[in-house]
Amino acid sequence: MGLQAGIVGLPNVGKSTLFNAVSISAKAQASNYRFCTIEPNVGLVDVPDERLTKLAELVKPNRIVPTQIEIVDIAGLVRGASKGEGLGNKFLANIREVDAIVHVIRCFEDENILREEGPINPVSDKDIIDTELQLKDLESVEKKLQRTEKLAKTGDAKLKAELDVLKRCYAHLESGKNIRELGLAKEDMPAIADLFLLTQKPVLYVANVDEPSMHTDNRFSDALKAAVAAENAQVIVMNNSIEQQIAELEDPDDKAMFMDEYHMKEPALNKLIRATYALLELQTYFTAGVQEVRAWTIHEGWKAPQAASVIHTDFEKGFIKAEVIAYNDFTHYGSEAACREAGKLRIEGKEYLVKDGDVMHFRFNV
Repeated sequence: MGLQAGIVGLPNVGKSTLFNAVSISAKAQASNYRFCTIEPNVGLVDVPDERLTKLAELVKPNRIVPTQIEIVDIAGLVRGASKGEGLGNKFLANIREVDAIVHVIRCFEDENILREEGPINPVSDKDIIDTELQLKDLESVEKKLQRTEKLAKTGDAKLKAELDVLKRCYAHLESGKNIRELGLAKEDMPAIADLFLLTQKPVLYVANVDEPSMHTDNRFSDALKAAVAAENAQVIVMNNSIEQQIAELEDPDDKAMFMDEYHMKEPALNKLIRATYALLELQTYFTAGVQEVRAWTIHEGWKAPQAASVIHTDFEKGFIKAEVIAYNDFTHYGSEAACREAGKLRIEGKEYLVKDGDVMHFRFNV
């Protein structure tokens, strides 16, 4: 589907280390100097899903295909980026192209890792990034606001409504707040849709902590959580360096032994990927057959024909009906045939809203 989440943050907070851990198709260079990452790296990330594994155990297919999302490693922003500092305009343009933001914030002390902003202060670091994004959005809104004010003088009701939305956005940004916190209604969105505002994008935070704080938090991550509480945003606490080491281990037994040493049931990375997937308002349905058991990504609220289109556009064009089995029913009865016999296989039409975890088979005619 091409949806992307961008990793952002100040220089040397662990962005590229995190990207190296999550990416299965690219490796970013992680170095201790400013602007190591200049062109954004893009990696495809498998979305961990125990349901896929369980279905595969039951069906025993020739192959298993997880669903994926794209993660973009964007170079570190600096104070003044909105005015072009540190190649800021280029980096801000990279952020504008992603659908959601993963904001990495340093929550550990290490005198060997360069830091230009003084003592460790995750709240201040968050505010620096927020301010730069807000200033860039303010510039975008102001330009459109000036144009719309002139056009609205004709008395056009639609333009007046658009002008009102733009004024609310401008005042909100000017007060140092993000557009995603403004609470715009659905009918307000067309007024700013063409601006691709940076602070409108959904965000989750990664508190990159030291090893002793992986399971307990520390005063830095606690401060960050308190600072973002009003945003209703999720904070994932993890040690990016350890996550990279886990990701680099190819042998499952070595990986299990390493995680056991750190008292981990699974990589924190898995939680981050699932949280990012949810942040993008995505959900999964499955197809399950002897050839393959596969997870497919769709948007929340999609109907059956739209869901079919991610397999092939012809499936949507010629959609007839969908055979649907709830995941819990499939795993309870153990097979499609058993579900059919128990009356748990449903026939759904074009208006069916696909549910997360549905096991589906589409009938179509082209």
